[in-house]
Amino acid sequence: MIISSSVYLPFPRSMVYAAYRDKLVEMLPYLPDIQRIEIKSCRKEGTLTHFVNEWHGGGEIPPVARVVLSEAMLSWTDYATWNDAEFTTDWRIETHVLTEAVYCTGSNRFLEEGNGTLIESKGCLIIDPQKITGVPPVMRGMVAKVAEDVLSKKIEPSLSQMGKGVQQYLKQFQTV
Repeated sequence: MIISSSVYLPFPRSMVYAAYRDKLVEMLPYLPDIQRIEIKSCRKEGTLTHFVNEWHGGGEIPPVARVVLSEAMLSWTDYATWNDAEFTTDWRIETHVLTEAVYCTGSNRFLEEGNGTLIESKGCLIIDPQKITGVPPVMRGMVAKVAEDVLSKKIEPSLSQMGKGVQQYLKQFQTV
């Protein structure tokens, strides 16, 4: 399943790119679906920066739903390589549930547009039904298709929400 999102922010590309790359933890107040982000590692290599971040979602999930949903179901690890020379990032998400069955990867491009920045996010989400455990084999294809549909509909709005969060974060640095 293809994942695609475009967000325009009225701030310079270098500022937007740096905020996405370096200020995730500071943006938490602007990301209602995220409880916390843990930076597991950061390694600089020339114009590339490699991050491993662990995301913990579920910020606005009702307490009743939390009884059914485990922490692992709402968490994922993000492996990202930021290319400062090209203003891009390549990412791969590893879910904490059905890890072997879920393949999710993509890239973001930060493009100058007018006085602002257009962030184009494109990715791919595939769930391999053969690697789903705990479900009868005859149902795995249907479960994979439904899970792909649900996840892709959650990921695309999350990419837009991230853009809105970055915009709110950057607004605090504007001079009046």
